[in-house]
Order: sequence, then C-alpha cells, then structure tokens
Amino acid sequence: MRPGVLAVVLMAAPLLTGCLAEPDPSPTTVLGSGPAAAGTAPSTSAPLETTQSSNKAPVYWIGRSNSSIFLYREFRDVPEQENPVTRALRAMMSDKPLDPDFFTPWQNPGKLATSISGKDVITVDVSEDAFNSNLDADMAGRAVQQLVYTATAAAASSGLIDSGQQIRVRILVDGHTDYVAFGHIQLGDLTTRAAGMVAPVWIIDPQENTEAAAGSVKITGRSTLPGGKLRWQILRAEEDGTKLPFLTGETTAAAEPGQAGLFTLALTLPAGDYELKVAQAGTGDQPDQNEDSRAFNVR
Repeated sequence: MRPGVLAVVLMAAPLLTGCLAEPDPSPTTVLGSGPAAAGTAPSTSAPLETTQSSNKAPVYWIGRSNSSIFLYREFRDVPEQENPVTRALRAMMSDKPLDPDFFTPWQNPGKLATSISGKDVITVDVSEDAFNSNLDADMAGRAVQQLVYTATAAAASSGLIDSGQQIRVRILVDGHTDYVAFGHIQLGDLTTRAAGMVAPVWIIDPQENTEAAAGSVKITGRSTLPGGKLRWQILRAEEDGTKLPFLTGETTAAAEPGQAGLFTLALTLPAGDYELKVAQAGTGDQPDQNEDSRAFNVR
C-alpha cells in the first residue's frame, strides 16, 4: 500500500465502520447544462455493471462525441493492494486513458478511502488535492458523475453490491461534507448515476490498442437507442501509415430486455493494424451521428 493512503477494506457483508448513517436520505443527481444534458443526450444511464470474474477495474473517462461530452468506460489492470472501489477510483485519478480521445480532470490524491454501508451506499473520502483543476460548472458536474459511475461500476462488477438495485454515493473531502468540488458542485449528499451521461455509441471491445488473434475478431458495443440501426466501418493501415476502408456494414442494436442497446459483430480479419468506427445511422438526409472509434491490432 502506498504511504499516506487510507484504505478501508470492503467486505460483501454487513455494515462497515466509518460510514455515515442517516434515516432514508434522499439521493441527489448532479447534472450539467451543456450538450450532453440537452436535447441530443440519451435518456438513460448505462446499465449497472454485473459481477465478473476478471480482476480488471472498470474506469470511466470523459470524452467528446461531435460537440457533446460523454462518459466512456475502459477495463484496466490495477494493483491489488487496495479494495476494488478504491483501486478503480485511484486509476481514474492517476492513470491516463488507453484511448487518446478520453481524458480525466482529476488529480492523483494524497489520501483516498472508500467503504460500503448497508446494501446500497458507497462512501468515498478523498483529499482536497484531487480537485486541483480549473473547470466550468458543466465539466465539474461531469467530473463528479465520472467518479459516481466508476465507484458504482467497481462495487457492482466485484460483487460487493447487488447490481439489481440503485447504488448511491456520498463524496467526502478530508472527512467533511461541505466541500464544493471544482468550485461549483456541493458535495456531501447521496448522489446517483445521472441520466444522459454515457456515450450514445460505445465500443466495449476491443479496447484501444489491444491485440487480437488473426481470424474471427469479436466486436461488442452499446447504443442508447435499442433497436436502432448502426453503421460500422473497418479501416486498415497501409505501410505508409494511411488508413483505407477495409470492411463496412450495418447492424441493429438489440431491443430485448436485459440486452437493450447491445450489438455484436464477428469479423474475419487478417493480421494488420485497424481502426473501427461505429455510429448511429442517420435517417433521411440526416448524417450518421455519435461516432465512436477504436484502434486495435490483429496478429
């Protein structure tokens, strides 16, 4: 464990000490007022992650899609000295995203601790130095939601909290509830995942710059329009570095409950360097929109 880091061991059981208790507090939601919270935003938040056997940490980053700003998730390898929620948040605050299109306004904190109370409340206690970034009010709201999404994803995917219920997060700064994050967002109340934060189109696998075996390459992703048409394109890098179209096609995001918005492609690709692009298909004379892209290698 790094010096100066407070760690609270999480256990998937009863109440943990050191958490605040109050009778049925009301959750609050932090929302920005920019493009991602306006008319072009999806109406729902991302489904809560389910328990997985992998020890990779789900980490949400901030990224741009056209003129809007959304949250995107990566699964990251992280040290195992700390509990799953703390590990994921530390990666969010101190690591760089794999995808160069993503970023984080958080800074590596001197102190970070997390705990779970009851069945659905995560408490995050972080030192003030994590907020050493100058943000406007809209980006500050997204940064707080980035933390909420990452903390809830880590708790659910590690099995510490039942993913079948809404998880709430309380953020403390140096043990206090009265801090104003990035000079704009009052912390201390229970906060839930806000709708309209996640990217409308989101490539889940492959992750940025990962390597796949030659042959059948499985591509998975999610759209916020269940049953909606998606257009995809594979570009292949030439020896001179240019990227030329290699494969194109269309698919439809699933509409079934439990799978809503998910899409899967199985492509046969020879060895090479590729870029995948997926966008929601435009209707009529409207262009495709909300494109996500991912570079990967086949060896």
